[in-house]
Amino acid sequence: MAINDISLTSGMRNNLLSLQNTTTLINRTQTRLSTGKSVNTALDNPTNFFAAQTATARATDLSNRKDGMSEAVQMVSAANSGITGITSLIESAQGVASAALATTSATDRNNYAATFNTLMTQITQLASDSGYRGTNFLNSQNQTVEFAPATGGATLQIKGFDGTATGLGLSTASANLGGTAVAGQLDWTDSTSVTMSDGTTTTQGTIDIQSSASQLEGALNTLRTQSSTLSANLSVVTTRQTFTDNMVTTLQTGADNLTLADTNEEGANLLMLQTRQSLGITSLSLASQAAQAVLKLF
Repeated sequence: MAINDISLTSGMRNNLLSLQNTTTLINRTQTRLSTGKSVNTALDNPTNFFAAQTATARATDLSNRKDGMSEAVQMVSAANSGITGITSLIESAQGVASAALATTSATDRNNYAATFNTLMTQITQLASDSGYRGTNFLNSQNQTVEFAPATGGATLQIKGFDGTATGLGLSTASANLGGTAVAGQLDWTDSTSVTMSDGTTTTQGTIDIQSSASQLEGALNTLRTQSSTLSANLSVVTTRQTFTDNMVTTLQTGADNLTLADTNEEGANLLMLQTRQSLGITSLSLASQAAQAVLKLF
């Protein structure tokens, strides 16, 4: 229908325009109440809308980084569990070595050597089982943890180490009494007499047991050092987690402050607009009475 098809009086047209404006304001107020936001599109407030979008996008990017941080925490926790278990096995091996030193029986020492070798095997197997989601810090694997939203930002490189018996510098003991020791093994049963620098005499087997004990002590020191490094890395990651949580909250709060509506105010606005609408309809009806008066002429 063309605009000029129907002619309205000046009063009716003014009242109609007022009603249309009131309806537009009612629709806007209802949208704010339903969404809880006073800025829903760029048309509402371009400056606040795009500023809130930027803050929300950064908060989302930071939240995505939190998953990687959580995974890194679990990787370190798995490695720490492995270190704890390996430490316990080494301490048991130290007890076996001490027991072997306390006897001169080749048979007993041979049995202790077999027990010692079992512990060495368990150390290697435990180190191999200390991974999480394909990453094992006790198998010399590394992990890069990203903290910043953009690639190439703040990162932390967590480096692993070789936590197997060989990687810790531990040699197995010969458990082949009367046979030939395997290359790289320490023969705890070797009865060859050896004169020490202080003039005392001992056996090669005793020296080899003492070498095993020394290796065990060195392995413990290595584990303590690596555990300390992993703990420091874990502290960095957990600190970053807390920082990220706080930043996400700050960004989301900032975005909300730019866009959220005061529901109490909008509720009062809606009530007033509905009242204005009712009055407008009444006013339009009164304005139309002048045109209706023509009917009285007939």
